[in-house]
Amino acid sequence: MVLSVHQPQYLPWPGYFDKIQGSDCFVFLDKVQYKPREYQNRNKIRTKDGWLWLTVPVVSKDLGRQETGKVRIDNSFAWQSRHWQSLKACYGKARFFKDYSDFFEEIYTKKQWEKLIDLNIYITTYLLKEFSIDVPLRYESEIGTSCSGTDRIIEICGKLKADIYLSGAGGKAYLEEEKFNQAGVKLIYQDFVYPAYRQRFMSDKGDFISHLSIVDLLFNEGPAGMARKP
Repeated sequence: MVLSVHQPQYLPWPGYFDKIQGSDCFVFLDKVQYKPREYQNRNKIRTKDGWLWLTVPVVSKDLGRQETGKVRIDNSFAWQSRHWQSLKACYGKARFFKDYSDFFEEIYTKKQWEKLIDLNIYITTYLLKEFSIDVPLRYESEIGTSCSGTDRIIEICGKLKADIYLSGAGGKAYLEEEKFNQAGVKLIYQDFVYPAYRQRFMSDKGDFISHLSIVDLLFNEGPAGMARKP
């Protein structure tokens, strides 16, 4: 069985979904330490002037290190209306925007979110269905872990009886590869090439911007977007 894991992210990039698609089981890491200024609470969309961060504000003052699953959203900021207005301004005329506008309008105008993880997973599970990616999803806290680093991943592999671990390419910088060999788990790295497609605000010069949120691909290409070849 091929296993992959990752922290829940906000409006993840296409490579996140590609990794889930290449797995037999995917685990949300909800017990690992939350890392600010990464992609758990923000992501990029395309605008007429380039790209823009959409950031969900979180409560962090005097809390020190927080577990990912416990991070609360700071709703003293009007982030929901700002994100919704930004999506409408940037993608309102995109080919597939209307197909998904009801879902995103619900997220930003009809629901109140307290925990970041609930928002992230709600969006991710919806998009997995839209892309027809049917992979069992688990939570680290449900599985139960006591290790950290590479040992945490190997522990999860053991508990779920996975014999192959699919890592993102960035794992080459920090994973202790020999430990996988010792545990009898084959370690493979994701080989994801960002697909090329026609974006909103893209000129005839082909000024394509990669590594944006999945919504850029979704609104421009629809549910077939993840099936596109580079």
